[in-house]
Amino acid sequence: MSIELFLLAEKVISAASKKTCRLAFAESCTGGLIASTLTSVPGASSIFMGSAVTYSNDAKRDILGVGQDVLDQFGAVSAACAEQMAFGAKRIYRSEVAVSVTGVAGPDGGTVEKPVGLVWFGYSCSEKTISFMRHFVGDREMVRAQTVREALEFLLKELS
Repeated sequence: MSIELFLLAEKVISAASKKTCRLAFAESCTGGLIASTLTSVPGASSIFMGSAVTYSNDAKRDILGVGQDVLDQFGAVSAACAEQMAFGAKRIYRSEVAVSVTGVAGPDGGTVEKPVGLVWFGYSCSEKTISFMRHFVGDREMVRAQTVREALEFLLKELS
């Protein structure tokens, strides 16, 4: 992990602590890297509840409560799935805020509609559940690292 990501994680923990806001994640394409980055910072346990690494569609459905209809109609890499993943993580971890990521890290698995590097982010708090998409360029590890950075930067903005 880069020092830049560590410092970003420190800022997220500080912002969440000031608001006494508990955080949770639901991760697919990052496979737990967001949680790993956050927990590399001493004191993360004061605000971090957990992260559900739901790599398979079955796990997204059975653990987070993503609707089978969403998976069938839109797929795992979609706005609807990202939103339901974030909402599910907030519910199961009883956190005030949750962020989810689901995407195509590569090198395989991309399609014309969902190319390698496409990542959907979900965000859920008491006021709203939303999603947004980014398309990253690079190899698998670069896509995953950029996804972690984007998730933490977005979360920091929402907490500020």
